[in-house]
Amino acid sequence: MTNKEKANLFCKEWHEGKEWFSLTTSGSTGTPKTIEVHRDQMTASAKKTIKALGLRKGMTALVCLDVNFIAGKMMVVRSLVAGMEMVVVEPSADPFEGINSKIDFAALVPYQVRNSNLSGKIIIGGAPISFELLSKIKATQTPIYATFGMTETLSHVALQKLNGNDAQDFFEVLDGIDISVDERQCLVIKADYLKDVIVTNDIVELINENQFRWLGRWDNIINTGGVKVIPEKIEKAIYDSIPDHKYFVASLPHEQLGQQVVLVIEGSMTLEQEKELIENIRTRSSKYEVPGQILYSREFVRTQTQKINRIESLKNALPRPSSV
Repeated sequence: MTNKEKANLFCKEWHEGKEWFSLTTSGSTGTPKTIEVHRDQMTASAKKTIKALGLRKGMTALVCLDVNFIAGKMMVVRSLVAGMEMVVVEPSADPFEGINSKIDFAALVPYQVRNSNLSGKIIIGGAPISFELLSKIKATQTPIYATFGMTETLSHVALQKLNGNDAQDFFEVLDGIDISVDERQCLVIKADYLKDVIVTNDIVELINENQFRWLGRWDNIINTGGVKVIPEKIEKAIYDSIPDHKYFVASLPHEQLGQQVVLVIEGSMTLEQEKELIENIRTRSSKYEVPGQILYSREFVRTQTQKINRIESLKNALPRPSSV
């Protein structure tokens, strides 16, 4: 079934008054599962985005994510609730290719942003935004927002403006969303359209009752010598130190430390470059965050959305060849 056919079927069910819809979660807050959500909950979520972004009747929305999943499905719901026209295409690297009509609003995943000539207001989700992509976004005139959310929250509950004079370095929650943190410093979400409180595995820094900074995933935390280290924090600190910016921080088992911090780079470096890199990292990070090893991969394993598959890429990584 094509994406357009999926959208048409969903619209038919919506207009016929279907009340409950099944969604499969991605596992962001635990084991993937199927949940049932009411159309009123989806409508309430859609209205928050419509209000926050100033969407209105007569605009045109590009639906270029799979309508069988929450991101694509909610684009259809927002269009129906706001009275926007829809252009539905198959998910692709450049969903704007071949479209002649003016697009006012679109939801994309990062690899689509990287490959597209953008127009309208853009929201991004589905995978972290690389520092390399963020540089491109900041040079773009099109208003672009990062989103924070998951299937359980029926798409995003917070937005972060990434470019322009009003760019933010934090997420700001939508109306009707209350946030707090648990004992792990992971974000806890209470939305006025959801029955249950959502406890995430996302480590955040709360700025105030409406704003937070995303720091990393609890799943990725490294316990080295009894000290908890957040890989994403190290990755951000060393961005300027690595050519091409293709890298990630992970861990390997270590007899004394339990886990050892390792830096995995796509490509290669000389021994002198390695030494200079480690010295740069020492000046920007605590001693616990300095990688004990640097490993190399000819090419990272990536997901369908071009996100680095850390587990598989680490398996294929090796120390610097002695001849380099």
